[in-house]
Amino acid sequence: MNVKKFTGASSRDALRKVREALGPDAVILSNRQADGVVEILALANDDAASLASPPAASEMAQPRPQLQTQFATPQRAAAPAQRPAAPRQPAPRQASSEPVDMARMQQMMASALAHVKENAAAEMSGMMNEIRAMRGMMETQLAEISWGSTQQREPQKAVVLREMLAAGFSASLARYLIDKLPAGLDGAQSMRWIKTVLSRNLNTVANEDAMLEQGGVFALVGPTGVGKTTSTAKLAARCVMRHGPEKLALITTDAYRIGAHEQLRIYGKILGVMVHSVKDEADLRIALKELKNKHTVLIDTVGVSQRDQMVTEQVAMLSGAGADVKRLLCLNSTATQETLNEVVRAYQGSGLAGCIMTKLDEAASIGNVLDVVIRQKLNLFYVSNGQRVPEDLYLADRGYLIDRAFKLKRDAAATQFSDAELPLLMAQAAARNNEARGVHLG
Repeated sequence: MNVKKFTGASSRDALRKVREALGPDAVILSNRQADGVVEILALANDDAASLASPPAASEMAQPRPQLQTQFATPQRAAAPAQRPAAPRQPAPRQASSEPVDMARMQQMMASALAHVKENAAAEMSGMMNEIRAMRGMMETQLAEISWGSTQQREPQKAVVLREMLAAGFSASLARYLIDKLPAGLDGAQSMRWIKTVLSRNLNTVANEDAMLEQGGVFALVGPTGVGKTTSTAKLAARCVMRHGPEKLALITTDAYRIGAHEQLRIYGKILGVMVHSVKDEADLRIALKELKNKHTVLIDTVGVSQRDQMVTEQVAMLSGAGADVKRLLCLNSTATQETLNEVVRAYQGSGLAGCIMTKLDEAASIGNVLDVVIRQKLNLFYVSNGQRVPEDLYLADRGYLIDRAFKLKRDAAATQFSDAELPLLMAQAAARNNEARGVHLG
């Protein structure tokens, strides 16, 4: 190997010297610049080839041994037979992984699907709530615009609306009736039509024969302080005056209020009627069985709030007493309409024969209680108008009650609505208009 060094002022000069000395196929080993000249180390191509080829005696130069095949030459076949190689054993298969737990996989897939369904259901529910809210908002705005235009075209409807609201009737019932108001009526004619429809839909008892003559078991129910005991005494006095004290029996279940027994016992002593006290359903069943020969049995129940669980227990006790107990719900005329709605919903059900309006003398307006009786389709038996026994109990007169409702209308400025407030009020009532759809117009 002969490595030569060439120098030049530039790379071109040094390469020219390399080509002249070693030829164009020379191999350049290094190229550097030192002391202002270019220095190149080069090697001839033949010397480079000798470096790449291995020596003849090296192991790499030996020919690759050939495997003997069935087509070998006869000379090689004459060689002593070699022992046949043992058959190659197949490589052991890699141990398979643990078997897949299909039950667990199915459980995981079912859990994932359930999670996806829950998320989809939640998203759909949220979307539907948003759509309902949007629909309600649009209906409210459209109803407000519609009533505003109606108020300008037919001002008599606004007058009728103010009269009904001032009398205590609900906005939903007022809107329903005003929407059905015949065209071409003036203010007075419109009010007569409204009173006629309200009177027609107020269910009252034509006479007392349904209760006093037929007799039976009647239980007065309702919240605390609505006048159940006083109303029981008034009904007892009417029964005694018609059939005598021997045909009547009084039962009280009020074991909570102090003096409740004594109050009814005093009334019973005055009327000459025995008063029986019961505590539970078993006692009531025994008492009614003993009093089965009585023409009329009146039960004074304990006052229970409409939001108390005892209402359900009381209804169950009366229903399981072993007799046909007709319940009469006492409605306080001084209560708000929302409270009366809750009371009716709590005490309503099978066995509710009707209701009694109490404390009529204390009410500033009675449209609220009449509205509930009309919309809930209750049978109105009596009206209580004071504390005197038995004078202050009257058979319900629908015409008188409707006229009195409009005569007792509220005149306070706080309860009056301006023309600008009526469209908004009617728009809010439009969402609850289905509550009054059961009112008959004809």
